[in-house]
Amino acid sequence: MLRGACLCGKVAYEIRGTPRLMYYCHCGSCRTATGSSFATNLMVASDEFVLTAGQDLLTGYESSPNKRRWFCSACGSPVYSQAESTKHVLSVRGGTLAGDPGIRPSVHFWVSSKAPWVEITDGLPQMPEGVS
Repeated sequence: MLRGACLCGKVAYEIRGTPRLMYYCHCGSCRTATGSSFATNLMVASDEFVLTAGQDLLTGYESSPNKRRWFCSACGSPVYSQAESTKHVLSVRGGTLAGDPGIRPSVHFWVSSKAPWVEITDGLPQMPEGVS
Protein backbone atom coordinates (compact mmCIF):
# COMPACT_ATOMS: atom_id res chain seq x y z
CA MET A 1 0.00 0.00 0.00
CA LEU A 2 1.21 3.49 -0.85
CA ARG A 3 0.61 6.53 1.30
CA GLY A 4 0.82 10.21 0.60
CA ALA A 5 -0.15 13.64 1.87
CA CYS A 6 -0.18 17.31 1.04
CA LEU A 7 2.56 19.69 2.21
CA CYS A 8 0.92 20.45 5.57
CA GLY A 9 -0.08 16.81 6.09
CA LYS A 10 -3.73 17.57 6.76
CA VAL A 11 -4.94 15.80 3.59
CA ALA A 12 -3.70 12.22 3.51
CA TYR A 13 -4.49 9.24 1.31
CA GLU A 14 -3.71 5.61 0.61
CA ILE A 15 -3.43 3.83 -2.72
CA ARG A 16 -4.70 0.32 -2.00
CA GLY A 17 -3.54 -1.29 -5.20
CA THR A 18 -0.88 -1.03 -7.87
CA PRO A 19 -0.77 2.18 -9.91
CA ARG A 20 -1.47 1.50 -13.59
CA LEU A 21 1.02 3.98 -14.96
CA MET A 22 3.46 6.69 -13.92
CA TYR A 23 3.84 9.47 -16.47
CA TYR A 24 5.01 12.99 -17.12
CA CYS A 25 2.34 15.47 -18.23
CA HIS A 26 3.42 18.59 -20.11
CA CYS A 27 -0.05 20.12 -20.66
CA GLY A 28 -0.47 23.79 -19.83
CA SER A 29 -2.90 23.06 -16.99
CA CYS A 30 -0.50 20.69 -15.22
CA ARG A 31 2.38 23.12 -15.68
CA THR A 32 0.39 25.99 -14.22
CA ALA A 33 -1.18 23.93 -11.41
CA THR A 34 2.21 22.62 -10.26
CA GLY A 35 4.23 25.74 -10.98
CA SER A 36 6.83 23.61 -12.76
CA SER A 37 7.81 22.49 -16.26
CA PHE A 38 5.67 19.35 -16.07
CA ALA A 39 3.82 17.15 -13.58
CA THR A 40 4.73 13.62 -12.56
CA ASN A 41 1.53 11.64 -12.06
CA LEU A 42 0.37 8.15 -11.22
CA MET A 43 -2.72 6.75 -12.89
CA VAL A 44 -4.68 4.93 -10.17
CA ALA A 45 -8.01 3.09 -10.18
CA SER A 46 -10.58 5.30 -8.45
CA ASP A 47 -11.72 2.53 -6.14
CA GLU A 48 -8.12 1.98 -4.96
CA PHE A 49 -7.63 5.62 -3.86
CA VAL A 50 -8.85 6.32 -0.32
CA LEU A 51 -8.68 9.64 1.52
CA THR A 52 -7.68 8.90 5.12
CA ALA A 53 -7.66 12.47 6.46
CA GLY A 54 -8.67 15.97 5.49
CA GLN A 55 -11.50 15.33 3.07
CA ASP A 56 -13.13 18.52 4.36
CA LEU A 57 -10.00 20.47 3.35
CA LEU A 58 -10.02 19.30 -0.28
CA THR A 59 -11.10 21.94 -2.74
CA GLY A 60 -11.84 21.20 -6.37
CA TYR A 61 -11.29 23.40 -9.37
CA GLU A 62 -12.73 22.66 -12.81
CA SER A 63 -9.61 23.29 -14.89
CA SER A 64 -11.23 22.17 -18.14
CA PRO A 65 -14.77 21.07 -18.96
CA ASN A 66 -15.70 18.11 -16.74
CA LYS A 67 -12.23 17.76 -15.21
CA ARG A 68 -11.48 18.73 -11.63
CA ARG A 69 -8.17 19.22 -9.90
CA TRP A 70 -8.27 18.65 -6.15
CA PHE A 71 -5.95 20.47 -3.77
CA CYS A 72 -5.54 21.13 -0.06
CA SER A 73 -7.23 24.39 0.88
CA ALA A 74 -4.85 24.81 3.84
CA CYS A 75 -1.48 24.60 2.05
CA GLY A 76 -2.42 24.64 -1.65
CA SER A 77 -0.77 21.33 -2.57
CA PRO A 78 -2.28 19.65 -5.63
CA VAL A 79 -3.27 16.10 -4.66
CA TYR A 80 -5.10 14.53 -7.61
CA SER A 81 -7.25 15.20 -10.66
CA GLN A 82 -10.13 13.33 -12.24
CA ALA A 83 -12.19 13.73 -15.40
CA GLU A 84 -15.84 12.86 -15.76
CA SER A 85 -15.05 10.88 -18.92
CA THR A 86 -12.56 8.67 -17.06
CA LYS A 87 -14.19 8.33 -13.64
CA HIS A 88 -12.67 4.87 -13.20
CA VAL A 89 -9.17 6.36 -12.84
CA LEU A 90 -7.59 9.45 -11.34
CA SER A 91 -4.17 11.05 -11.55
CA VAL A 92 -2.34 11.34 -8.25
CA ARG A 93 0.50 13.87 -8.03
CA GLY A 94 3.73 11.91 -7.65
CA GLY A 95 5.31 14.53 -5.42
CA THR A 96 2.75 13.85 -2.69
CA LEU A 97 3.85 10.22 -2.24
CA ALA A 98 5.60 9.34 1.00
CA GLY A 99 7.55 6.39 -0.45
CA ASP A 100 8.69 4.61 -3.57
CA PRO A 101 5.73 3.55 -5.75
CA GLY A 102 7.76 0.74 -7.27
CA ILE A 103 7.23 1.98 -10.83
CA ARG A 104 8.87 4.73 -12.84
CA PRO A 105 7.58 7.17 -15.46
CA SER A 106 7.15 5.41 -18.79
CA VAL A 107 5.78 8.10 -21.13
CA HIS A 108 5.53 11.85 -21.72
CA PHE A 109 2.00 13.09 -22.47
CA TRP A 110 0.95 16.39 -24.06
CA VAL A 111 4.38 17.17 -25.51
CA SER A 112 2.56 19.27 -28.11
CA SER A 113 2.16 21.91 -25.39
CA LYS A 114 5.36 21.41 -23.39
CA ALA A 115 7.28 24.43 -22.11
CA PRO A 116 9.63 25.76 -24.81
CA TRP A 117 12.65 25.56 -22.49
CA VAL A 118 12.18 21.82 -21.81
CA GLU A 119 14.26 19.37 -23.81
CA ILE A 120 13.17 15.75 -23.37
CA THR A 121 16.24 13.53 -23.58
CA ASP A 122 15.32 10.41 -21.60
CA GLY A 123 14.26 8.23 -24.53
CA LEU A 124 10.73 7.58 -23.20
CA PRO A 125 7.84 7.64 -25.70
CA GLN A 126 6.46 11.11 -26.36
CA MET A 127 2.77 11.51 -27.10
CA PRO A 128 1.47 14.77 -28.62
CA GLU A 129 -1.66 14.49 -26.46
CA GLY A 130 -2.81 12.49 -23.45
CA VAL A 131 -4.85 9.38 -22.93
CA SER A 132 -8.59 9.33 -23.26
